[in-house]
Formats: sequence, C-alpha cells, structure tokens
Amino acid sequence: MKEAKRFLPFILTAALVVVDQISKLLVMKYIPLNTIGAQFFGDFLIICHVRNTGVAFSLGAGSSMFVRVLLFVVLPLALMCFMCYLIASRKNLLTNTQKWFVAGIAGGGFGTLVDRIFRFNEGVVDFISVKFYGIFGMERWPTFNLSDSFVVIFVILFAVSVIFTKEKKR
Repeated sequence: MKEAKRFLPFILTAALVVVDQISKLLVMKYIPLNTIGAQFFGDFLIICHVRNTGVAFSLGAGSSMFVRVLLFVVLPLALMCFMCYLIASRKNLLTNTQKWFVAGIAGGGFGTLVDRIFRFNEGVVDFISVKFYGIFGMERWPTFNLSDSFVVIFVILFAVSVIFTKEKKR
C-alpha cells in the first residue's frame, strides 16, 4: 500500500490534463477562431479563441519545424519525464507536498504538450485574455489557457515550499 502512495500525485496530473483539454475543446466548439466568446467586467476578462504556434508570448512561432519539434516538444517532454521521476522516486528528493506541486506543474505541462503534439500545425489553444492597463507597455497580458495557469500556480507553490523547507532545516 505504501508503494502505491508514491503514485497518488499523478491523479492530480491526470485531472489537470483532463480539465485543460475539456476547456480547450469547449472553446474550439463554441468560439470561432480569432473571435471573442464572452467579456466580463467590461473588457477586463475576455474569453476568446486564438492559437499560438510558439511558446510563452508567442516566442519562436516562426521557427523551423525542426526547432519547434526539438524545443517545443522533445525538450518539454524530457522535462515532464524528469518531473515524473521526481514524483515517483523512492529517494527523498522532494517532500510529499512538493511532489504534489511538481505533479501540478507536470499536469499543466502535459496539457500544453497534448496541444503541441496533436495540434502541431494549428497551435496551442489559448482563450483567457486579461487587461493589463499598460503595465510593461502592454494593454493586455498575452492570451493564455488553463494549463499555463496551472504551471504558474504550482511553480509559485513549489518555490514557496522550497523556501520554507530550507528554513525548517536550518
């Protein structure tokens, strides 16, 4: 039974991938590409349908097929496999809480990888657009999706846990 507990965080990983992919399927079904489906709080939050063939902030969108496959699929896949190793390892590389946070990061990463592999030419489905009020010269933050949000949230939680874990050891 204890052996099976090592794999429990993968439930979170799988759940996040499922939630992310369902949200993207709903956007693709109900919002035509490059249109707005809904607006909330004026134009603060917009649910729209856009595609991104690059990575964060559309970096690398115009790169060659080889570079896109290597940097946007192979490298992230290797990183996700390493995260899965960290989660399932018998070694105490991470605390139990940190394993759940890494599982959340992996869930967001795999959600994006599904798009990059199965929608390679079309691009990752993005649909959340938030007004940024000119901060950093941007009126709107670059459009993102749930998997992006999962990665950011769980990276922050992981970083905080690392800081406080080190404090305890001192």
